[in-house]
Amino acid sequence: MRVSVADAKNKLPELIKAAENGEPVTICRRGVPVADLVRTKANSAEMPKFGTLKGKIVVHDPDWWKPMSDEEVGAFLGGSE
Repeated sequence: MRVSVADAKNKLPELIKAAENGEPVTICRRGVPVADLVRTKANSAEMPKFGTLKGKIVVHDPDWWKPMSDEEVGAFLGGSE
């Protein structure tokens, strides 16, 4: 189905219903196709599944978030401190 931009503005609910039914809708400006309205393929409302990464993440240093000591800062900066 091909419709003009003006018709698309006036008939948007009908065009969405057509797309839901699997009919692709092409919106044209001055006869030139500019956009396609099609049914989505994936359901984006799927809830995340918690625990799927359990046992796959390895923490090498459990204290990674703590501030560095003065000695560690000096070693990191190449001994300039």
